[in-house]
Amino acid sequence: MPRRLPRRLPRRSLPLLPLLAGLAGVLLAAASAAPVAADDDGGFTIQDPRITESSGLAASRQHPGIYWTHNDQDTGAYLYAVDSSTGRTVATITMTGVGMPRDVEAISIGPDNQIWVGDIGDNDGVTWPYVWIYRLPEPKELKDQSIRATQYVVKYSDGSRDAESMVVHPRTGRVYIIDKQEDGGHLYEGPAELSASGTNVYKPVAPVDLWATDAAFSPDGKRLAVRGYFGGILYDWNNGKIRRIQQLSVPLQRQGESVTYTTDGSKIMYGSEGEGSTVVARDAPGGGSGGSESSSGGGGSEAGGGDGDGVPSSGFTAGALAVAAGVVVLWVLKRLRRRPS
Repeated sequence: MPRRLPRRLPRRSLPLLPLLAGLAGVLLAAASAAPVAADDDGGFTIQDPRITESSGLAASRQHPGIYWTHNDQDTGAYLYAVDSSTGRTVATITMTGVGMPRDVEAISIGPDNQIWVGDIGDNDGVTWPYVWIYRLPEPKELKDQSIRATQYVVKYSDGSRDAESMVVHPRTGRVYIIDKQEDGGHLYEGPAELSASGTNVYKPVAPVDLWATDAAFSPDGKRLAVRGYFGGILYDWNNGKIRRIQQLSVPLQRQGESVTYTTDGSKIMYGSEGEGSTVVARDAPGGGSGGSESSSGGGGSEAGGGDGDGVPSSGFTAGALAVAAGVVVLWVLKRLRRRPS
């Protein structure tokens, strides 16, 4: 999620705040009022009032129709199992064996139905010398319960990073992170097997052309979908040497934070923050297991065309402009907080 503002801003920025606040309100209202495309079926609305900052999403393989999510900041180490047929929470998991999470931004399910959780964000602009990844078995029975998790310490080879995307390859079980940079980040690769007793060093291995808020592997592990606030890119995994295939048709959302494939790979599910947030389903290019590449290998668009930010041209309406301008407002606010007083 975007970094929260500190309690005090530099005095020179204060006259701009009423203007920006008013603009943000109008933009958010316009974005939330934007119509959803007619082919968006299979989505749902999260009903649990405790889930106000859903920052990650993962489709369960053991329990059809169940999606795991979490708040980026919560009162404890909680995971929520949401039934997509009703939008209601059917189980709350309390992770034990870990400290109090700081900024949980991602969730993924790897081989053997292991749930992986990325406590990798930097809320309030804090620079952490290390971040955490948690692993726990997905419960066979969906009920409120406590499950002991393994905690892994992660450091980056090139210094602290802000990140909101963590993915686990469905075949190899290797865990990857994508950092969040305004002008594009990098895919980071860690050890083939993480160590719970030492520090796991992650190194950049490929550029990612997006301000990434989440990512997901296709069920067969051949494609990597990366989303941002108002755009997305589909990559050919290519054994970690990712190659851009095409833009993704990302829906207009108030604050687009999460993405996952359905277990059959036919749909990509896009989630957002906020109480009563909506998860929108879109057809996955190639059904999640293929998809033709452009002749240049560098990013053909979906049918119907699209702009450079991954928003289809047919959907580039006032709502799209509102979302784009909203991101600009967030960027301006972040710049203001960096100014000396």
